[in-house]
Amino acid sequence: MEPKTLYKLPLFLSSVEAGFPSPAEEYIEGTLDLNKLMIQHPAATFFVRASGDSMQDAAINPGDILVVDRALEASSGKIVLAVVNGEFTVKRLLKKGGKLYLVPENKRFSPLLITKEMDFQVWGVVTWVIHKA
Repeated sequence: MEPKTLYKLPLFLSSVEAGFPSPAEEYIEGTLDLNKLMIQHPAATFFVRASGDSMQDAAINPGDILVVDRALEASSGKIVLAVVNGEFTVKRLLKKGGKLYLVPENKRFSPLLITKEMDFQVWGVVTWVIHKA
């Protein structure tokens, strides 16, 4: 689906301090196209809204929009969107000792060992998390 309106927003040359204020430099580096920045494989990329708090320590909060790329390899350490026994979940994929785990980023939740008996599929790799400030 093509966007009806394309906005190219200015990208300032200087970075912004998150601590104490500093005088802003008024030099614009150019424009920033969020589609080009966030989407490497347009035909294989989609958005999904997060729910729950199992990934809060990875800065994924309820209501956040996840950018998921199906063209990327789901390697160990990546955050993935997976389907386990018919249920979608977002977790960190971990391969350890010949076993595969889906690991939450919240100590209140336990890792899930993926077994042969489970219906398991990785739908894609989470590449960006979009949330309001």
